[in-house]
Order: sequence, then structure tokens, then C-alpha cells
Amino acid sequence: MDMITETSHTERYARCVQISKRVRWEIEQDVIRGRQFDSAHKFLPDGLSLADAFTTLSADEKRFVSQIQGRTYANIFGLVERFINAKVLELSEEHWFGDQVALEALVRFSDEELKHQALFRRIDMMVGDVLPDGYRFDIDPNAVAHAVLGKSTWAVLALTLDIELFTQLHYRQSIEPDTQLSQLFKDVFLFHWKEESQHAILDELEWIRHDAGLTAEKRAQAVEEFIELVAAVDGILQAQAKADAGYFAANCGRAIDETEARAIEAAFLRAYRWQYIHSGAQHPHFVKVLSSLITDAQGQRIHAALATLQ
Repeated sequence: MDMITETSHTERYARCVQISKRVRWEIEQDVIRGRQFDSAHKFLPDGLSLADAFTTLSADEKRFVSQIQGRTYANIFGLVERFINAKVLELSEEHWFGDQVALEALVRFSDEELKHQALFRRIDMMVGDVLPDGYRFDIDPNAVAHAVLGKSTWAVLALTLDIELFTQLHYRQSIEPDTQLSQLFKDVFLFHWKEESQHAILDELEWIRHDAGLTAEKRAQAVEEFIELVAAVDGILQAQAKADAGYFAANCGRAIDETEARAIEAAFLRAYRWQYIHSGAQHPHFVKVLSSLITDAQGQRIHAALATLQ
């Protein structure tokens, strides 16, 4: 890395530190503010819940779907931020006796990810207070973190940038005018986005820094591992779509036949794949950064793998 590039990277780390200090927020006093969720409101906007994909459901049933998805949203983010934080702490070691500005940026990143996990645990409990009993999220965040961290740093950083870029799209969806959308959940999107925007910059910086030390052979292996990680995420989404569709059928207040049940499960899965895979993988900045690091053939390999998840 030449001196000019190194200086510009240090400046970007410094800006992340400055913004982290400026946008700092606390869960109870800034996000929750003594409020509770109300089952009269949607929790996720239609552009994320893909309400139109649930073609057999009434407006009230689609609202219930958005609430189920809102609880799963909290659980999925609590899960992914477990391995993201572990990777950030691991990467920080490479700056211990080097760029102290980069070290501070990653330490702040870690602190904020711990706070986000606490926020989403709080949201899960609060949503549970207003929805019927029986919801299940049986995926162990620690087991997932161990599995993810068994892959190469390049692959984990690729997945992490994907995740933290799609939070920006999720925030933009949440600010669309919709009087039926929970104001509390809109604030969850807002405050999460404020810090994740800086995390995405740090992910990119660390990914590029790490990539610079790889051989072509190691990078090719890492591309395959990234594809494996996306497939593993999809496995989690398939399991949760099945669980959430079953929970909906048990609590929607009417009989659901087998054909409709399959359609509802497919709609949940379509929504989850959009929320947690495609909205990040299709993000223009993710495509730009990824394309700058890989060959055209590797890009086609990734595109083909993503195309199977429709």
C-alpha cells in the first residue's frame, strides 16, 4: 500500500471515529423512550415484508405477517451481529501496534455492535409482549458464529459488508410515508442505520486491506467460501420461513389448507431472501467493491449462485 493510499485510509478511519462520537445513541433514552409496540401497527414496511407476495391474505393478516417478520428481524440481527463483533475484535489485533486511529474505529465498532445486540434482544421481548405465544427462533447465535468464523476472513468480510449495506436500504424503506407503520419500529431502523453506515465503511476498508495480502489462489478459495456462507444464511432463512408460516397459520384465526400454507411459507422465504441476501448483494456499492477485488469469472460464479435463491 503506497503512502498516499495509506493516508487516505487513515482519514476515512478518522471520519468514522468522528461520526461515531456525533451520532452516539442509547437504547432506552433515545430509541425506546418509554414506548411499547401496538398490534394495530405494521412493524416492517411493505417493501421489506413483501406484503404483495402474500396474495391470499387480508390486510389485517398482512399486518400480522409484518409483525412476525419484525420479531424475526430482531432475532436475525442479534444473530449476525454476534459473529460480526467477534470478527471485528479479531481484526483489531492487527492494529494494536500500528494505526491507532483505525484501532479506535474498530473498538467503537465493537462497542456499537454489542449495543445493537442488546437493542434487538429488547425488541424481541417487546414484540413478544404483544403477539400470541408460540413464536420460535431455534437458531443458536453462538453456533452460527463459530461456523461463520471457521471461514476465511475475506469471505466473512464480504458477507459482513453485504449485511451492513442492506441496513441502509432497510432504513430507506422505513421512511416511506405509511401511517400504519409503527413509529417505534421506524426509530429502530433509524438509530440502527446511523451507526451501521459507519460500520459499512470500516468493513470496506478492512476487506480491501486484507485482500491486498492474498494470493490469487487464496482469493479464489475465499470466493467459494463466501458462496458457502450465503448458502448457509439461506438455510437459516428456509428454516425460519417454515417456522414463521406455521406460527401464522396457528394464530391467524382461520383454517389454512395445505395449498395456502405452502404459498404462505414460500412468501415468507421470498421476503427473507430479499431482506437478508439480495438487498445487500444487489446494492450498487457492494457490487462495486466486490467487482474491484475479483475476476469476471468469479463474479459470474457468485451471480449464478445467488440466482438459485429466488
